[in-house]
Amino acid sequence: MTASSLEFSEAELDEARRMNRQLRWAPRFRAPSRLGKMMIQTMLGAQAFMHHGVAGVTTSMRRVTWQRHSFVVRILRPAGEVRGVYLDYHGGGWAIGTAAMDDRVNARIAAGCGLVVVSVDYTTLPDIDLPGMIAECAAAGDWVFQHAQAEFGTSTMFIGGESAGAHLAACTMLRLRDARADFARLRGAVLFYGPYDLSCTPSVRAAPRDTLVLDGPAMTSGLAKLLPDRSEAERRDPAFSPLYADLAGLPPGLLLCGTIDPLIDDSTLMAERWSAASGNARVIVVPDAPHAFNRLPTRVASRTNAFVRGWIETRLADSGAIARAAE
Repeated sequence: MTASSLEFSEAELDEARRMNRQLRWAPRFRAPSRLGKMMIQTMLGAQAFMHHGVAGVTTSMRRVTWQRHSFVVRILRPAGEVRGVYLDYHGGGWAIGTAAMDDRVNARIAAGCGLVVVSVDYTTLPDIDLPGMIAECAAAGDWVFQHAQAEFGTSTMFIGGESAGAHLAACTMLRLRDARADFARLRGAVLFYGPYDLSCTPSVRAAPRDTLVLDGPAMTSGLAKLLPDRSEAERRDPAFSPLYADLAGLPPGLLLCGTIDPLIDDSTLMAERWSAASGNARVIVVPDAPHAFNRLPTRVASRTNAFVRGWIETRLADSGAIARAAE
């Protein structure tokens, strides 16, 4: 499959709207208490033992110590030829979540694209502060860059994440660009509905009470709590808010968000600035799609995830052509 455009039929959109009506009865996400986090993480932990349903893709866990950081990575390997490594950061509002909860999406990337997926089980709030979390995620990214050839037999890299994971992936990518001479090995970035401005974009500030999945009115104060000792202006520091970073020299980027996600401005503005600086970012805005829409049991979700795999496949083909031309 080659990624070109992504359009949906009216029947597919009607199905997604029916799902949205069901979501109106579901609780909205807010950062949990310590007890709440413990309960959620315990439930999520069970996913580590559930099969992702994709034949031939094997899963393993590994603890790594690198650059004075210790972290766990979850590794999904395809059955056939390894063509690259996909570095993944899970979502969960920086406070909950595990690498295992990305298995169903990641296993299809592994099988469909021939990529080893390395998903980082980073330390979450309140057991670490945000600067420490970003540093840990960047160290994990550097470890994968440094060891991809020896561990997985390839030097080709991709990076991606969803929600808070997209924010951490973007922060990691910028640190890798500034630190690694071989950063050009990164062939693409896939970022789903990330928050790239911790001082809050206009769509976050205007989020209504009936926002799906996310608690709209709580988002502004919730993002402020990530850096509690910093002013609104200080939260625009590029080290924490990638929207304000120098975005030159980045690989092709695919940013995806739904029209009814409060974070829509984050994706559209990030893609705009990325394109202005590097000329290679694309934003996909999905109609009537809420936050985390690609996780829902709809054809819109499955076709979006397939589109992402097609986009990765195109980047792999381009990399192969460049390599052959250099021989």
